[in-house]
Amino acid sequence: MSTVNTPASIRWRDEARKGRHRLYPMTVFYGTLALFAFAYGARSNPGRAIGFYLLGVLAWTWVEYKIHRYILHGRFPDGPGLQHVAHRLFDHLHVQHHERPWDGNHINGTIKDHLWILPFFLASLLLPAWSLTVMLAGLTHAGIAEEWVHHSVHFYHFDNLYFRYIKRHHMFHHSPRGDELGFGLTNGFWDVVYGTRFPAETRAALYAGLSRRHPPAA
Repeated sequence: MSTVNTPASIRWRDEARKGRHRLYPMTVFYGTLALFAFAYGARSNPGRAIGFYLLGVLAWTWVEYKIHRYILHGRFPDGPGLQHVAHRLFDHLHVQHHERPWDGNHINGTIKDHLWILPFFLASLLLPAWSLTVMLAGLTHAGIAEEWVHHSVHFYHFDNLYFRYIKRHHMFHHSPRGDELGFGLTNGFWDVVYGTRFPAETRAALYAGLSRRHPPAA
């Protein structure tokens, strides 16, 4: 589960605070937008709205995998035209996070980093309110939850089975042997589907004793 070498001088509370302060505005802005979108869509057909909301939550698990693997871990060499635009937009996004995974300034995105969702919300207004608009609300709320999960696995220790699993999964992704595998940030399902699951022997060592709860601190 080792990652890159972490300097002994790191002040974890300070770095966690930096990360939280980046997350708060994004959480409030997009969380409120998604809440209003759900309320708008649920007025006409609550049953269908709930179904599309849950579909959006599930869709995010796939979106997070694709973004992490092909954009954040993508390669966008500089060049003319659109190639230069892609290089400026994407090539730097995740490099600093893997070089300094303890740095609170590189753990999570900001409001600006997620503006891409707004045109989809606008386009969804052309369809019945309970369909795509509400699905995007579910996708957005799930995306916010993923940002907090990612923040938490870098800074906190919660004693429940899911958190112990996802923390080990993601921390091994940060190791030299795992950085081209394990792209799921909240789950490992799509890693199984797309063949980027950790090898069996790695999983056996990584998840050994996972179900055992840790004794409370003295």
